[in-house]
Amino acid sequence: MSCLQTIQDYALRSMGIGERLLPRDNFTLCEQFTLIGSGMLWNIYFGTLALISGFFLATALGVGKASPNPLLRKPSEWFIFIFRGSPLFIQFFFGYFLFLTLKQQSAIFDPFSAAWLGALVVLFCNTAAYSGEIFYGALQSVPKGDIEAADAYGLSGWKRFRRVIWPTMLRLAWPAYTNEAIFLFHATTLVFFSGFPAVQQKGDALYYASYFADKTFNPFIPYPILAGYFILLTLVIIGLFGVFNARLNRHLPQDTRQKLRLRPNLIR
Repeated sequence: MSCLQTIQDYALRSMGIGERLLPRDNFTLCEQFTLIGSGMLWNIYFGTLALISGFFLATALGVGKASPNPLLRKPSEWFIFIFRGSPLFIQFFFGYFLFLTLKQQSAIFDPFSAAWLGALVVLFCNTAAYSGEIFYGALQSVPKGDIEAADAYGLSGWKRFRRVIWPTMLRLAWPAYTNEAIFLFHATTLVFFSGFPAVQQKGDALYYASYFADKTFNPFIPYPILAGYFILLTLVIIGLFGVFNARLNRHLPQDTRQKLRLRPNLIR
């Protein structure tokens, strides 16, 4: 089988499109690159949707934690504490069995026992908690002079938050938030590895890398391929977030603009 034919058969295999049967022996590099790359579609799906949706909840959590009103502050503090204080691996297990229990009570929870929605909810809550803490710290660091200047211009309430406080918060939080986004995409490898099952072998990149490692007894080919894909994905994330960072800092002199730096989280 030619490499082009392999790509046609397996490029969308993880989404249930193409050849249903996985190769059994005589694995080629093309097959490993194609199937692991196919699994990356799930990682991108989980990471992208969780990041976008979690951004809005994270903003609300950061503002809520900074609020003097205990009815807003306490729920935000506990949400952040619970999801930052427990391992993501355990959250996947707990989430899966929770959705299975709810599924027995009502059919409306059927989709949540599947990875495409249930795991997405877990990632959404996890990244919202971590990002909410980042945004809270940035809110605490907003210069008082900026707020006093907004007051002097007659800005108050929502208009002051939207035009002064929120942009400043994002500018201060963006480098740390970039690292959180990178970790989130890396954390998507835990979806099928921890709790949620891969239905009909529709797994992510780690699922297929593990398949080849188990069949060949040689992990030194599929796992470096997997790492290579995630390195490329990380470079894309840094590039995209760098564009937004430049946009947020466009009003500052060139020599004072904060540069993005990759700071991997060694312990989560």
